[in-house]
Amino acid sequence: MPSDEEPELIWLRPEHSGRGPRPAHSRTSIARAAVGIADREGLDAVTMRRIAAELGAGTMSLYNYVPKKEHLFDLMLDLLAGEYDLPEPTGDWRADLTLLAHQLRAILARHTWATTLIAHRPGLGPNGLRVTEYHLAALADTPLNGTAKMEAFSQLTGYVCQFTDWQQRSTASDHRWLADLVRYLQAATATGQYPHLAATLAQSAAPPAPDTTFERGLQRLLTALVEA
Repeated sequence: MPSDEEPELIWLRPEHSGRGPRPAHSRTSIARAAVGIADREGLDAVTMRRIAAELGAGTMSLYNYVPKKEHLFDLMLDLLAGEYDLPEPTGDWRADLTLLAHQLRAILARHTWATTLIAHRPGLGPNGLRVTEYHLAALADTPLNGTAKMEAFSQLTGYVCQFTDWQQRSTASDHRWLADLVRYLQAATATGQYPHLAATLAQSAAPPAPDTTFERGLQRLLTALVEA
């Protein structure tokens, strides 16, 4: 069990004691090296040994900066949160949250390993707090209470992560499966046993481009979160 002097959350731990020689590395430099490895080879390739090799450091020395793998993940996600370029909120909550969602989607496109990590270990480091503050400022004049505003942040992030993950994992095999599904549904609805499904399919157009699908789903989500 961690002691009171060693908090579990890395943001509560000082980066260095202020005593002794100047540190040779920093949390930021370690996180940058880790993100670079993950971008090139995937998250599973990120180890303290690999990071140490990137930095020309001893593996064990890095544990003085980042004691646990979970701490490293927190640092990596917060480094990504630093990529947001957020202006002052405009007062139009829908436009502001749309901007936030599109910037997150762009970040995840650059760092394809991050979607699963965000879903399992959301972080609120210094950069993450800046993004959270923007979200809350955008919703400041809405009728949502504090709990609902934070839930909206989680649900918005979840939507972007889920959509991006689906798009990244889509393969030629998935397209063949979808074509087979259409054939199966056509045969099923031709029996007359599923009139509502048949009517829905008859009214449905060909699947739109991913950007169109993303935007349509995003706007429906925002309406449900704030205006419902």
